[in-house]
Amino acid sequence: MAKQNDIKFLTSTRVEQRQKKYCRFKKMGIKYIDYKDAEFLKKFVNEQGKMLPRRITGNSLKYQRKVAQAIKKARQMSLMPYVTDLLK
Repeated sequence: MAKQNDIKFLTSTRVEQRQKKYCRFKKMGIKYIDYKDAEFLKKFVNEQGKMLPRRITGNSLKYQRKVAQAIKKARQMSLMPYVTDLLK
């Protein structure tokens, strides 16, 4: 029978730890999310223009709500599109 060090794999068997998600607003001390900064708000929407959820962005609940309100306001002021094919 083969020993543990004799077994060969086609791909590496290293399992990497995911980096812990953090709220960038708490870390950097950002208190106000400006709806006029469309380039910053693009980080929180996907290619189709949909808002990314908290579990993906890592935002806290308080700041995710503020981001959502800022994106909605920017869309209403036509600074960001509602729907698109390739936003980024």
